[in-house]
Amino acid sequence: MQALRKLNAAPGLDLDTVAAPPAPGPGEVLLRVLYAGICGTDLHIDAWDAGYHFIRERLPVTVGHEFSGEVAALGAGVEGLRTGQRVAVRPSVTCGRCAACSRGDFDACTSRLGIGVSRDGGFASHVRVPARNCVPAPAGVDADLAAMAEPLSVSHESVRVGGVRTGDRVLVLGPGNIGAGIAVFARAAGARQVVVAGHGDAARFAVLRQMGFHDLVDLASETLEPFLREGRFDVVIEAAGSPAAVATGLAALKVHGVFVVTGIHAAPVPVDLTALVRNHQQLRGSYRAPEAAWPEVLAFLAAHADLLRPMVTHRLPLARAQDGFALARSRQATKVLFDLAGSTPA
Repeated sequence: MQALRKLNAAPGLDLDTVAAPPAPGPGEVLLRVLYAGICGTDLHIDAWDAGYHFIRERLPVTVGHEFSGEVAALGAGVEGLRTGQRVAVRPSVTCGRCAACSRGDFDACTSRLGIGVSRDGGFASHVRVPARNCVPAPAGVDADLAAMAEPLSVSHESVRVGGVRTGDRVLVLGPGNIGAGIAVFARAAGARQVVVAGHGDAARFAVLRQMGFHDLVDLASETLEPFLREGRFDVVIEAAGSPAAVATGLAALKVHGVFVVTGIHAAPVPVDLTALVRNHQQLRGSYRAPEAAWPEVLAFLAAHADLLRPMVTHRLPLARAQDGFALARSRQATKVLFDLAGSTPA
């Protein structure tokens, strides 16, 4: 089968021909991948940024951790799944052996591996994964939207960590896939205003307008001043991975406000801790969602499919992987999906 893989500890990904996965072992399933999305993590792995050199010992590896699939085969002892069932995949594989896993606290696992990062992922026609990482897709969630469950779970967690409440004013920094999802969940949590800021993001702003967001600021040519006249924001959530965005967001945060960092930064970012202390502000980090949040996110997908569908801006066959990565890097796409089931023309 064809697979998009990281072969060497250097920039670049290769479309490679590899053997199909063997039959699933105990507790595993074999999935026929349907759709798989390009994430910022994939861009970092492609560029071989310093924060991802930890996967060196795992190479070669098939990348892709945002995907949906259809159960093709069940390993021994697997219950609660059936062949032909459509699922979304939680990419974080817990070890089952550390102290946290032994007491059932899988969210605190200290030896997890990432599907599509540290073990083979979804940029291929088939992949073998632990059955417990498969979350059934509700009726009404198409395969392309089911592949959005992972990034939307990150957005969902950011809003939860930020403690967004009814009546809050929320600033989202970064209008990409994660930022758009944060805007959606902040609005669903009752925020009375959600402002999304970007930098040269006209194409992504067009998607947000389709989703009903109109308080948009292009910081390449505008400022937040019109919105700050009403006061600073209760919650600021950064999803840009940009040091400049952090500085902009902290300057726009009210006294006793909450600043959530969701973006992945390639280098340390300076923060004026004295100002943070004197303003009684809170700085919080948000990363993966708890396992228990996934069914809630998929239920939201089922209930709001038409709202979320504009986020998928491009569908490409895996043979056009380089085109897909170029689109993701250029800010012309909110989400690029590879169609592994073959329904998208080349």
